[in-house]
Amino acid sequence: MQIALFQPDIPQNTGTILRLCACMDVPAHIIEPAGFAVSDRLFRRAGMDYLDQVNWTRHDSWTKFEQWRKEMGHRLLLFTTKGATPYLDFRYSASDILLFGRETAGVPQAVADGCDARLVIPVKPGLRSLNVAIAAAMALGEALRQSGPTARGQAL
Repeated sequence: MQIALFQPDIPQNTGTILRLCACMDVPAHIIEPAGFAVSDRLFRRAGMDYLDQVNWTRHDSWTKFEQWRKEMGHRLLLFTTKGATPYLDFRYSASDILLFGRETAGVPQAVADGCDARLVIPVKPGLRSLNVAIAAAMALGEALRQSGPTARGQAL
């Protein structure tokens, strides 16, 4: 299981998600350009000392990320408010990559079209969405539950 962030623009959210990945021993990918430098104080503060514990890769562009992903044979699952399938109704695989878009704009249509599935975390009618770090934690928790976290030698 892996998490990918498409052009994240809020450093605190990205730091928090990388901390989640460190704690869950899940690789992370940042697809550039990000809206901040990795030296950003807020990014570092949110990630705390966990940033040294996470296996994360920066990809220069969507094109380079997609090339890498296809070479590796990973399925890409987009979490979006425009998703058709509720995330709890989906069957995850241990080799999946969970993709989250920019906090301010999501992902472009071309990126959404390249994903293997579009999943939604249902929220109360009239409300727009969850914070991306909260959504990532919910999605990762369900994906790990289904794919067998005890097989990784850990319990959630």
